[in-house]
Amino acid sequence: MNWKSNSFSLILVACGLSNTSIAQKTVHPNVILIITDDQGYGDLGYTGNTQIKSPIIDNFAKKSIRFTNFYVSPVCAPTRSSLMTGRYSLRTGIRDTYNGGCTMAASEITIAEMLKQADYKTGLFGKWHLGDNYPSRPMDQGFDETLMHLSGGMGQVGDITTYYTKDSSYFDPVLWHNGKKEAYNGYCTDIFTANAIKFIEKNKNNPFFCYLSFNAPHNPLQVPNRYYQMYKDIDPSVDFERNNPLHLKMSEQDKEDARKLYGMVTNIDENVGKVLQKLTELGIEENTIVIFMTDNGPQQLRYTSGMRGKKGTVYQGGTRVPFFLKYPALTMENLDIETMAAHLDILPTLSEFCHVNLPEDRKIDGKSLVPLIKGEKVDWSNRSFFNYWTRKYPELYNSMAIQKAGYKLVGQTDYNASIDDFELYYLKADPYEQHNIISQNKDIAKNLKIELDSIYKQLILSENMISQPRILIGSKKENPLILNRNDAEGTRGLWDQEEIFGKWNVHIIKGHYNFRFKFIKPINAKGQMYLETSMIINQMKNDLNTDIIEMKNVSLPEMDCELIPYYLIGGKSILPFWVEIEKID
Repeated sequence: MNWKSNSFSLILVACGLSNTSIAQKTVHPNVILIITDDQGYGDLGYTGNTQIKSPIIDNFAKKSIRFTNFYVSPVCAPTRSSLMTGRYSLRTGIRDTYNGGCTMAASEITIAEMLKQADYKTGLFGKWHLGDNYPSRPMDQGFDETLMHLSGGMGQVGDITTYYTKDSSYFDPVLWHNGKKEAYNGYCTDIFTANAIKFIEKNKNNPFFCYLSFNAPHNPLQVPNRYYQMYKDIDPSVDFERNNPLHLKMSEQDKEDARKLYGMVTNIDENVGKVLQKLTELGIEENTIVIFMTDNGPQQLRYTSGMRGKKGTVYQGGTRVPFFLKYPALTMENLDIETMAAHLDILPTLSEFCHVNLPEDRKIDGKSLVPLIKGEKVDWSNRSFFNYWTRKYPELYNSMAIQKAGYKLVGQTDYNASIDDFELYYLKADPYEQHNIISQNKDIAKNLKIELDSIYKQLILSENMISQPRILIGSKKENPLILNRNDAEGTRGLWDQEEIFGKWNVHIIKGHYNFRFKFIKPINAKGQMYLETSMIINQMKNDLNTDIIEMKNVSLPEMDCELIPYYLIGGKSILPFWVEIEKID
């Protein structure tokens, strides 16, 4: 692996340090990256929400370097892959949040792997959502310690250990600690924080990277009663309607969702406070970079500081998020930076701050934010940022956008649409995206579309799109393994249906295997179980009413293939809920 050289002196200059001992420590500062799930720009007191209680994060923001035009992808997995690698998500193999599109290629270099150059200890606590099987798990991608749930969220189909608990999945969960199932007591956010703090305590004398990736306040909106009681009597539409250019109305369900979510945010706020307090207690606050951000806009309709759209859209409400960075060894704090920045920039920024080298054998789309933080005169006015969101793969000109020099071109139209069918906004004058100015600025729009086309074509033809990442079956690193519904593709919208077509893209190591097929509910007897692996089809009759069918001692050659299991009965084809596979030789 090749790495790009950085200047050793850059950090020392950036920090404005007065004594050599501190300077030596800050060469490799600790890093704590806190990211929340589906918490929108307006879900903080600091960003104008008068009803939510987030005093600790608000105070943290006031003392931080704040990037006021910070952007992410419209949904979870693409944001997290870009954050981890400094690359557009399509380059990494990430194209969806399920549908088999959220497995990141093992060849990608994560922040954790990059920091290993300087012997950082690395830990993930919470949500990964970039692959649940070898070789794409966080423990395969540079993390020494991991405590996580599976797939995109607790209680979802891919997280087989919490799915069945439904409305209580956030409480007393079974989680995955270093690849093994373990039962925990308490509320998920509290559990992830407590274990992150243990990791910080254990590694206080060495440089560490702590990725505290909360699954809250993502659906299902489950909150400890103490926090719900803080909001049960409020009317969340008050803030929403006072700054709502489109004059939308919150339903009663929207209001109740907001009350629960605000309680979840207040719980997050208290947990962030525990982390910050621990840094002070350990005396390592000065030498620790702390970042707070969110992964996309809100899923439900609620206050978004007036911005248009929500999660899943390329409008501001779906992609603009808070981003606060605090590094006490720096001389500058309480600073607003208006220059457009993005999740792509986190890896190169940490490369510079932590004095570790960037990979040079691949395209890094992000830029280091250090020059902006140092107050250097840099011209980023020509920088562009591409975004999209549609299921499965990008759909040309549908929910697609590019922004540059304050202008933003949005496509909500057909693949062969004329430029008049696009939308153009000038964000500096119209941050709420209310005034489509394309008719007066067609030359600007056409130039943006040329660049959008170029980026799209480059990304859609990237190596990990042409050759999608595969799950490795038969490795000693993960045996047995479970293929879950989140990573299955087939019929669009595949989730927890029974009569639906699904498959997993896999690489099989030659050998003999035992298969266990688990169904959502018991299936009727007198059917046949099929296992298709390319040209090799194994089948067996079933005489039991059961929710688990086993195929033992199945011989398979080495191959790349689609693994397609189904139970055929009475003309119906039923897809297993998950498949457990164990190599026995």
